[in-house]
This record gives sequence, C-alpha cells and structure tokens, in this order.
Amino acid sequence: MRRARWHVPPAEILAALPATEGARSAGVFDRGDVRVELFAPRGRDEQMLRDRDELYIVVSGRGRFQCAGALVSFSPGDLLFVPAGMAHRFEPSADDFVAWVVFFGPVGGYGVA
Repeated sequence: MRRARWHVPPAEILAALPATEGARSAGVFDRGDVRVELFAPRGRDEQMLRDRDELYIVVSGRGRFQCAGALVSFSPGDLLFVPAGMAHRFEPSADDFVAWVVFFGPVGGYGVA
C-alpha cells in the first residue's frame, strides 16, 4: 500500500532515523515558507541557531526546555515556540523524546512574540 503524501505517521519516520546519538531528524514536508521535520535527539541536544521561527510539538517524552533564559517543563502535546536566532535546547528525561518541528516564515523571523 502506498502512503498518502498528506499522512505522515511518526513511527514510520522514526524507523528510518539512524540509531546513533546526536541530533536525529528527518524532513517530511517542505512547501513554500514551511518545513516540517521529525526531531528525536539522543544524548545531549546541541541545537543550532536557526534563521527562521520554529514551533515544536511534543509527540512523546518529558523533560525541560531552555529558551530565552527560561526553563520550562514539557510533556506530550505541548507546543513550544522559538523565535529565529534564539538559543534553545531540550533536556529530555529519557530517550523517548520525539517532536515535530515546524520552521516557518521569512528569514529573520517575525520577531519575539
């Protein structure tokens, strides 16, 4: 059965990611000014500064998220926003952390909300 282009189950993408530690991610959608990746880091999360705004939608896992000098707890279903160019990182409590990440908008972002 051929998978529909508009249906992307996380388990299917996770199975294709390398088993190594590091920033594991896979692009699943790229159209206009929107790019979507499935993000499943293992070990220390070393985020790069991005030139576009980002939304993270937590699929699984719990932990803490550091951004703009704040540290917040996250859990499945949470939405996290990162303005373009802002340092951030995840501190997952286990190796089950998975999130959708949506890069959107113009280079330089829309500014801090």
